[in-house]
Amino acid sequence: MAGRSFVSCEIVLVRHAESVPPPPGKPDDPERPLTAAGVAAAELLAHELVAMNPTVVVSSPYRRAVATVAPAATAAGLEVTTRWELREWDSGLEPTPDYAVHYERSWADPDFARPGGESLRQLTVRAMAAVDRLAEEYDGGVVLVGSHGTFVSRLLAGLGPGIGWPFSRDMPMPAVHQLRISGGAIWVACHGT
Repeated sequence: MAGRSFVSCEIVLVRHAESVPPPPGKPDDPERPLTAAGVAAAELLAHELVAMNPTVVVSSPYRRAVATVAPAATAAGLEVTTRWELREWDSGLEPTPDYAVHYERSWADPDFARPGGESLRQLTVRAMAAVDRLAEEYDGGVVLVGSHGTFVSRLLAGLGPGIGWPFSRDMPMPAVHQLRISGGAIWVACHGT
């Protein structure tokens, strides 16, 4: 990732705020909105995000991710653009109350993929490639990225050891993780929200 030694960029990954849960037994809906608490959290988070001086705001096309970074984009005078590769994990699993059991199994075997879904290893490759493209495209800038918990967790897992299912499971909504890319090195900072 960011193997180009000349790239210097900051990527600010934002896991979306609390969203309305998906109805069990139906496909996940990319149009699921934030809850009232999620909207309030996104508004509160905007000040912290704007203080990072973003030069561009890019998001997963899922409504909950866009809605989380939109207040910061508005306050910074920027537009939110969306990119399909920043979407949440295509788990192949219908929403279910016992999703954690299924997610834990996937974290234990990152090559496991359900029919029609992607493995967590495939997600890691997708996430790292997406962020690498952003770093190259916005070299010298601060890129605010609206995304999802599993996407962010798998990206961080690809950067180094110690990121597993407990980290992903316990990640707050919203959560902010900064990547500083310079001279081929990457520094990660996590912010509690």
